[in-house]
Amino acid sequence: MPEGPSVRKFQLLTSPFVGQVVAKVGGSSRKIKVNDLNALRLQDSQVHGKNLYLAFVAAESPSGPTAEETVLQKEAAAVAGSSVQEGQEQVCAPHPQDEELQGLQHSRSEAPEAAEGPGHWLRFHFGLFGSVRANEFSRANRANKRGDWKDPVPRLILHFESRGFLVFYNCRMNWCSSPRADPASDILSMEFHRGRALDALRAPNPISYTLLDQRYFSGLGNIIKNEILYLTKIHPLTQGSLLAPSDLERLLDCALQFSSDWLHHKLRGQGLHPQIYQREQCPLGHPVMKGTFGPLGAFKRLTWWCPQCQPEVLPGEGDPSPVTE
Repeated sequence: MPEGPSVRKFQLLTSPFVGQVVAKVGGSSRKIKVNDLNALRLQDSQVHGKNLYLAFVAAESPSGPTAEETVLQKEAAAVAGSSVQEGQEQVCAPHPQDEELQGLQHSRSEAPEAAEGPGHWLRFHFGLFGSVRANEFSRANRANKRGDWKDPVPRLILHFESRGFLVFYNCRMNWCSSPRADPASDILSMEFHRGRALDALRAPNPISYTLLDQRYFSGLGNIIKNEILYLTKIHPLTQGSLLAPSDLERLLDCALQFSSDWLHHKLRGQGLHPQIYQREQCPLGHPVMKGTFGPLGAFKRLTWWCPQCQPEVLPGEGDPSPVTE
């Protein structure tokens, strides 16, 4: 499913439509009554981890955008216009971010206070190939198993009075009273709580399990997990309690930087080159192992690692510095 950087880009695609009224709706969703969105005004757009939230109010509600919001919407529109259509995700070499993009990615989508206003929120959780398109439809890039070239079927289409439209694919939708958000756990939030994340990483659990725990690393998904473990040379099944504090700090730094760089590349319309994810060899030419790991009774995820570059640390082998309170 799309990870934090992808969903953050989806939010930027919706931002230019904030303040506009829905003129017509469509889509195949049976989870919500899509016609209920007719004549409503899109009041707000937020992203939290892997979830996108859109707030709708009655069109006569006083919900026009402020001057600051208008500027942010124009910036988001410029970014969205410069991005290319995304096909399959690829991973690119890290690229330094500029201040303009940093300011844009940490726009008002971070503020949970906005949830206190009037209106209802529609929550979007995207499936494996979920996406959002602005003013265009997704087209088939290959034939299906039957040999048919059928375009993906949108779950929801929102046409606005401005004649622009948004299209949502492969997503689950449900109404909620406010975004269920904890910015302190969002890896792309300026409010991300580093101390709480480090405490979670120190637990005596396989480090790959902890990284996918959305309570502490909201928005961090399987691609990010695999890449940062390789970049920091940590075996996915090594227990966090066996790693030195400096190794945990380095892993957390890598997670935040990789996520930020990935978003930067997405906004530039660039792809990423994975070093280990779905690879048969690591960049040094070593054979890559693949396994399915996850907590007992929970969802298991495919994991790739290089046994030579990422040796497992077993109890008694490591000598981490003592952790003091």
